[in-house]
Amino acid sequence: MTLQPQKVSPFLWFNDQAEEAMDFYTSTFPDSKQLRVARYGETGPGKPGSVMTADFELFGQRFTALNGGPHFAFTPAISFVIHCEGQAEIDEYWDKLAAGGTIMQCGWLTDKFGITWQVVPNNLAQLLSNPDPATAARVMKAMMSMKKLEIAPLEQARDQTV
Repeated sequence: MTLQPQKVSPFLWFNDQAEEAMDFYTSTFPDSKQLRVARYGETGPGKPGSVMTADFELFGQRFTALNGGPHFAFTPAISFVIHCEGQAEIDEYWDKLAAGGTIMQCGWLTDKFGITWQVVPNNLAQLLSNPDPATAARVMKAMMSMKKLEIAPLEQARDQTV
């Protein structure tokens, strides 16, 4: 299968979990698909026959996962944002991605592979950039008190009258 390259696409360096990560992400996100697995040959550097790269799509965005060894690790300095329609969607992604991972603050989590995600409601930027500084501050304060984001308290902070 010949894949036409995207102009920009994420390339994720794993120690030896590229195929497992692809399986997990394509089972977590609807409208995703596994595209191709390439294996190391006799010239290496990986064990011949082991997975070198795994290509997959999430919502039309192509990703490549590489089994490159333990030389590099993921950090929260790079994250993927999931914009969610409502609380049920936030809850679903949060529960799946947080399993075996690390929960952080303000809708951030690191999954079991070390990839950092932000699971946020679609209207988060609008809530945080309210033209009234006092309203924006209330929303920010509410968000800062949360791990998983809850839409109702954020909207209550927006609607609160002083």
